[in-house]
Amino acid sequence: MNGNGPAINQPFKVLHGGISALISESMASLGAHLASGLQRVAGIQLSINHVKSAHLGDLILAEATPSSIGKTIQVWDVRIWKLSDPSNTESSKSLVSSSRVTLICNLPVPDHAKEAVENLRSQAKL
Repeated sequence: MNGNGPAINQPFKVLHGGISALISESMASLGAHLASGLQRVAGIQLSINHVKSAHLGDLILAEATPSSIGKTIQVWDVRIWKLSDPSNTESSKSLVSSSRVTLICNLPVPDHAKEAVENLRSQAKL
């Protein structure tokens, strides 16, 4: 994701930690939503460690992996890296943050949101 621009930076031109938290919870929520069969999910715990800064213009990469997928609770680990060489992501990754997100799953989908679920279902490769 090449979105490290002025609107998401601290005054010192580094990626704001709140944006890292937002990315982490969003990635985990999407993964949990897909893993639960497109049921409604909600984050109930977020723990994040910021280990290195990403500066204005840095290319960042986020990856969410499930740690535990249960019927009602899921736990996801999310890592955000900055890339020094986008053509070689494995050797150029430098960890920016590491987080763990816990979500409650299988909540009922409200009627006004059912269209969004159907749109996602038509686009997802499940």
